[in-house]
Amino acid sequence: MYRFMSMQGFSNYNELHAWSINERENFWRAIVDFCGIGFSKSYDNVLLDNDKMISAKWFDGGELNFAEHLLKNNGDQAAIIFKGENGVRTELSFDELRDQVASVAKYLKQAGLKKNDCVAAFLPNCPEAIIAMLACSSMGIIWSSCSPDFGIEGVVDRFGQITPKILITANAYFYNGKKHDSLLVARNVVARISSIQKTILVPFVNE
Repeated sequence: MYRFMSMQGFSNYNELHAWSINERENFWRAIVDFCGIGFSKSYDNVLLDNDKMISAKWFDGGELNFAEHLLKNNGDQAAIIFKGENGVRTELSFDELRDQVASVAKYLKQAGLKKNDCVAAFLPNCPEAIIAMLACSSMGIIWSSCSPDFGIEGVVDRFGQITPKILITANAYFYNGKKHDSLLVARNVVARISSIQKTILVPFVNE
């Protein structure tokens, strides 16, 4: 923040804050440049309806893919460090993350999914959830997820609204020191949401 503030010619935070409020278009244009955000389609205006909070439109006409930005780094530096409740620790480098995201994206494409199709994930917090979300986002596929501690009605209510073509589920998860099965709920979800064509199973609990 200090480096950004200095580059814009401000000497203290209050000046920077005032500028971000009084000249929002210039502030956010500078943020985009400073952070190296790349648009696949350039925007026409930074901000439309500046005086209206609800109807304001930011970077109108522009298009970008945030998965592309999240995956822009290369190398063996850790991109994801995960430690489960059961003590299992997993680390993925940026190269490994990119490879796994590409692998899932290839599968989704082979399964016939395209932009604006939907994928639903019934997963605990785990690297596979991030990988699948990035794969979907890289293709313009709509991603929705919920925690495996949701009951069947909550899962069906959430996922039923978006007619997902694929369900991704873990076989089980850990909570409060105990293993909990996910497959019973997952089977019920598949039975009650007719749009689901395929199910991907994450062996989160290896047993």
